[in-house]
Amino acid sequence: MVKLALPDCKNARVLVVGDVMLDRYWFGNVERISPEAPVPIVHVQRTEERPGGAANVARNVAALGGQATLLSVVGDDEAGRSLLALLEKEHVKTIFHHDVQLPTTVKLRVIGRQQQLMRIDFETPPSREVLEDKLDDFESLVDSVDVVILSDYGKGSLTHVTKMIDVAKRHGKRVLIDPKGDDFSKYRGATLLTPNRGEFREVAGRWANETELAKKAEAVREQYNFDALLVTRSEEGMSLFAHGEAVHEPTQAREVYDVSGAGDTVIATIGLMLAAGASMTDAMRIANRAAGVVVGKLGTATVTQQELIAAL
Repeated sequence: MVKLALPDCKNARVLVVGDVMLDRYWFGNVERISPEAPVPIVHVQRTEERPGGAANVARNVAALGGQATLLSVVGDDEAGRSLLALLEKEHVKTIFHHDVQLPTTVKLRVIGRQQQLMRIDFETPPSREVLEDKLDDFESLVDSVDVVILSDYGKGSLTHVTKMIDVAKRHGKRVLIDPKGDDFSKYRGATLLTPNRGEFREVAGRWANETELAKKAEAVREQYNFDALLVTRSEEGMSLFAHGEAVHEPTQAREVYDVSGAGDTVIATIGLMLAAGASMTDAMRIANRAAGVVVGKLGTATVTQQELIAAL
């Protein structure tokens, strides 16, 4: 096993842009089935709120000791205010544009006996006017950071993703993107794209072996002019492809409890490690260890410096 050390992250600055949401959890006991329909009755015992989406990426950067700035759009509502308060507690610098016609995206999960029984989503795309204003803020912020992470959850906040990539590259900044959907052309020119196995398969098609996967990854990387492509492969670990070379890391999970938000931890860790001076390969290997820790936690979660050092 390659010996890794965590670099000093306290001066590493990461700008996160993308779709934010408020993750709400209702935890309860299930003791009977409803007489009204064949569904469980959950007697809610406690509730919890956590930042989700791009907000979870930013809080992961902060949890690892980095300087995180988050730029996004929220509604002028209770959920947006709750999200802001949560992020301030976790030392994330937030720059939120408020759309009065937009309810903040909320994902409500009902948990019974430590199992997710239902998820209810509340979401509406932001207005184009608010998005244009966000683009102006992005250009003013990009010089003050080391690395840019664009976290695309397909909710509309990254409508101008191509322009953001161009702006960041003009300013000499590396751009890491967690993509959504099967259209990689809008991410053309990014430093690193981090699709999961399913997302990459939608674009490149199926592969029969590692050699075929490497050929497909290199073809996609060259087609869209990415410096590197990282395919996260669940129980198969993750594979980094850059300029004809492939580096594979086996999964580090000791016990998989919940994979939600694991992609946020991966891209946050890689971005922060690059901002702190690590190589792309070392950043990927450290992120793999971080993912192994976070999938052992319930829901959207973070990895602390102490946990990651222990995992290394």
